[in-house]
Amino acid sequence: MEVVETALDGVVLIKPKIFGDSRGYFSETYNKNELEEAGIRADFIQDNESMSRYGVVRGLHYQKAPYTQAKLVRVIQGSVLDVVVDIRIGSPTFGQYVAVELSCENKLQMFVPRGFAHGFAVISDKVIFAYKCDNVYMPSHECGVAFDDPALGIDWCVDAEKMILSDKDQKNPLLADAELFDFCTKDYLA
Repeated sequence: MEVVETALDGVVLIKPKIFGDSRGYFSETYNKNELEEAGIRADFIQDNESMSRYGVVRGLHYQKAPYTQAKLVRVIQGSVLDVVVDIRIGSPTFGQYVAVELSCENKLQMFVPRGFAHGFAVISDKVIFAYKCDNVYMPSHECGVAFDDPALGIDWCVDAEKMILSDKDQKNPLLADAELFDFCTKDYLA
């Protein structure tokens, strides 16, 4: 696997090796040893999968300590615009984001460390999205940032009138009003 750094320290893209022939292809989608050798340390304990249709925007999500989560995300079918935002107050990249198309064709994966908000927009007719988490989902510690916060200025690549959001995601606070992490004290670590 090839690990590609992004503009946000710790947020990386992973390009798995694809071995194809007349039968199809084979790809190793996760190898703990290889990721650790690349500096990615997460003890994944849960796999999740979601299916969504065009225009669905999920996010921007994260959980408070002690249930913060690192995630390794990928697309099994279709494509998304995957977005990661640095929400660590005091970080040199606080409030900045990276947005990358993840698809079943490019097979890219995104590693989202603890201390970052994550979301995606479905830009194909349908998507099957999979992600590994290194901590359990805890509804009482769930948080979010408004997907359309003008301070972030994210272009989700979906027309506003075609966006489909959950009630919860429509009510997320702006970054300035959200409960965030402290980069200096590392209080986003469990």
